[in-house]
Amino acid sequence: MARERSGRTVAHLVLATRLKTLREAAGMTRGEAAEALGAHSATVRRIELAETSLDEGQVHTLLKAYGAGLAEIEKVLGQLARANLPGWWHPWRSVMDPWQLDLMSVESATSIIRVWEPALVPALLRTPAYARAVDDVRRPDLSPEARDERTDLLMERQRRLRDRNTRLWALMSAAALHTTVGNAEVMNDQRLALRAAAERTDVTLQIHPLNGPLHVMTGMPTVTLYRVDVPEIPDHVVREGTLPGTADVSDTLDTVTAYHVLLDHACVIAPHPDNSKEALLS
Repeated sequence: MARERSGRTVAHLVLATRLKTLREAAGMTRGEAAEALGAHSATVRRIELAETSLDEGQVHTLLKAYGAGLAEIEKVLGQLARANLPGWWHPWRSVMDPWQLDLMSVESATSIIRVWEPALVPALLRTPAYARAVDDVRRPDLSPEARDERTDLLMERQRRLRDRNTRLWALMSAAALHTTVGNAEVMNDQRLALRAAAERTDVTLQIHPLNGPLHVMTGMPTVTLYRVDVPEIPDHVVREGTLPGTADVSDTLDTVTAYHVLLDHACVIAPHPDNSKEALLS
């Protein structure tokens, strides 16, 4: 049975990666694995990319074909139930952008999130009212109820990241402090929230001034880099598109490294976090 579309969980990704590793260690191609399975090679590809649920019978057949021992087979089969459980974000799947569905598993395994935001307050530092006001303008295609749900999802993401003590290193333009989102009350509350966030040990906030020098991220859309601490899951970079709800997602080493270097350069140019705290008081 196909997996209900709610995005891959960390356990699902880890198990799918394990199956791919075992196949490669056995010297088998996807075509050969598919032959042992009595299926098309695309089926094996979807299993290894965690694009479908992991069926116990299929997994058992693949493990035997790969020459896995009894202990390995029992271990993997024992992990199946957890791997097939929907992610915590499952209740919000209908209002999530397609690219977000699979990114939630990555975010849930992230140790450090780095973000460049060119015009607004970074999403993971937004208040509920600010976040809703942004969606009111950017997502008129969604119903008010859907926008409420997206705000609830964002607040749950923030809570879970704080509970995991995930580090957030955000570089934003001071333009966000001069762009009215919602109304004056929303902006005042958001500024207070930024001041509080800047005092947290798990947050590094740098604000690039309006009269600051040109830097390598100038003109780029929102970029988020996920540094993952689970060996089976690579780091990811997300470059949000110009159209609402779109983004380019990559986990290739060259692309992730390139954006890591760009963020490093931009952060060197930006004021020290202590100076950013002062900017929030002005």
